[in-house]
Amino acid sequence: MTDDVNRTNGERREQGGWHATWRRLEHQRWLLACVAALLTAAVSLHEVPPRHALMALGVIVLVAAFAPQRRRAMKLSTNAPSKGFVWPETGMKVIVDALPHPCFIVDRRGVTRYMNALAAKRFGTITPGDPLSFALRAPSLLEGLDRVSGGGATERIAWTEKVPTESWYEAHMAPMRLPSSPLRDGGKPDFVLVSVLDLTEQHRLERMRADFVANASHELRTPLASLTGFIETLQGPARDDPAARERFLKIMLEQAERMARLIDDLLSLSRIELKANLRPDARVDLNDVARSVIDAMTPLARELGVRLEVNLPSTPMLAAGERDELVQVLGNLTENALKYGADGERVEISARHAPAPNGPGEWLLTVRDWGPGIASKHLPRLTERFYRVDDAMSREMKGTGLGLAIVKHILNRHRARLEIVSTPGSGAAFTVHIKAVEDTGSQPVS
Repeated sequence: MTDDVNRTNGERREQGGWHATWRRLEHQRWLLACVAALLTAAVSLHEVPPRHALMALGVIVLVAAFAPQRRRAMKLSTNAPSKGFVWPETGMKVIVDALPHPCFIVDRRGVTRYMNALAAKRFGTITPGDPLSFALRAPSLLEGLDRVSGGGATERIAWTEKVPTESWYEAHMAPMRLPSSPLRDGGKPDFVLVSVLDLTEQHRLERMRADFVANASHELRTPLASLTGFIETLQGPARDDPAARERFLKIMLEQAERMARLIDDLLSLSRIELKANLRPDARVDLNDVARSVIDAMTPLARELGVRLEVNLPSTPMLAAGERDELVQVLGNLTENALKYGADGERVEISARHAPAPNGPGEWLLTVRDWGPGIASKHLPRLTERFYRVDDAMSREMKGTGLGLAIVKHILNRHRARLEIVSTPGSGAAFTVHIKAVEDTGSQPVS
């Protein structure tokens, strides 16, 4: 049995040897073909006898088949460390990729060695190998980077950029050391991690909050001062004057009602902001919403001498939303059109469907007036809190300056938007764009 095994192993080695020989010849086939062609040409030109050519070809084939092959030299990795500097380890890169804001790994010379996807998206002009100053030019940041790369502690630097728009940033810089070199160059880090926070939106919100408090205080202070003045007058000179008392009490009632409207709008805005991230999903018929608003605004239209025109489809206009809030949106827009566009003597409420290639499309509800219109410089700011095109006219119409701000916040919650088109002298059109939903019949309509 041992002889059989040895014989089998020998046969396998013999077969393996022949396979290896054929593989070697196959690898050298192009070289052998070229040699054969050259020898054939030499024979045809009578420079080499055929017998010598065959012998030479045989020798070359034997050498190609049985000569020991030199192993291929291993290719150098393109990521091998250069003699002048080191590259971040994979672990460092994984950590930086997991951070939720733009981050750079910078060497001691200030050269970017790695950046996460957020940094590449935000600062696309810089690539690994470029100085960090190509993307972040703030002198205070670069000075802080020098201190940290020189062995200093972690630093936090804040700065402001004015171009192309005013922006606020904060950078956190921390030293990073490779495990293999904890004390390299007197404790200097191998790299510095620079993480950048964009604080522009935070500063904008803080400024808006401060402006809101100042404006709200001013709006409340004015009627309060008026009430205080009339009360003092009634307690003094007008104490025994019935006519003056009646006139002053009427003004005081108007000021108190103005304060009540302002407080109601402030509370409404606060409630909307509290649930800004909760998108409503109830099914609402916008046709029913529009007709409810029309019924509520008809008395005001008659009082102002304005003709209220309606152009709505006869079929349901289904959208996802909260009915009361959508009534408030269309009510605010219609009330503004009646009050500020009364000179045109008519206001139209219309709706149409805008189809989409993929999906149910959207509904467009438009409130159009033919009043004095609005100058283009005012249009971008109309939805700001307490912004008024004409203060005197707004107070005369008993406006709080919060109506369109409420509209904007409600539409944001509904993932909808407001489009404003106006030309001075030709009136204004306020259009609500809200996504339509299909009528599946599986959910009740509010």
